[in-house]
Amino acid sequence: MADLKALHEAIINGDLKSAVAITKEALAAQADPLAIVTDHMVPAMDEVGRRFECEEYFVPELLLSARAMKGALELIRPLLAASGVEPAGKVVIGTVKGDLHDIGKNLVASMLEGGGFEVVDLGADVAPEKFAQAAKERDANIVCLSALLTVTMPSMRTTIEALKQAGVRDRVKVLIGGAPVTQQYADEIGADGYGANATAAVQLARGITGR
Repeated sequence: MADLKALHEAIINGDLKSAVAITKEALAAQADPLAIVTDHMVPAMDEVGRRFECEEYFVPELLLSARAMKGALELIRPLLAASGVEPAGKVVIGTVKGDLHDIGKNLVASMLEGGGFEVVDLGADVAPEKFAQAAKERDANIVCLSALLTVTMPSMRTTIEALKQAGVRDRVKVLIGGAPVTQQYADEIGADGYGANATAAVQLARGITGR
């Protein structure tokens, strides 16, 4: 039987090769896919988030851990879907129109996946209507908007309006983030939450879904 404690450590250490190998071994030995995620992978990403908040880890370490987690998760996700296991929530995420920066957005998406969420990543420079369409089609309950440029921040407000016009604003929570974004701005445009970093975004999402 695979040593799943080693999977926990592999994710924390950003060891993609080991994380994938251990996951393959565990699945071959009929380990419960959901237990692998909830008992080992999610706690590992929580620890990574804690280290980031304490400034023991920085963005490079966070990205390596997220990559290791995603590699293992790609093996498990089809099994979870086949068994009917519901994700913690469905998230549509993207960088708003006019903004091509995506490192922070990618990090948040990876951390959300590590937290058990189903994530639909629309990429960068995403039009408000595309956010609304994706939220509607994928039956999302969270929409995450990222911006790194002050001049693109108004697109967040426009996207919230597009969600209203599409008739989905009442069933999705809008979370925003990015270097120039603040809680005050979130309140001003009617967003439901603001995350200062990827760890905070995951905590917000969990609070929204009760997970």
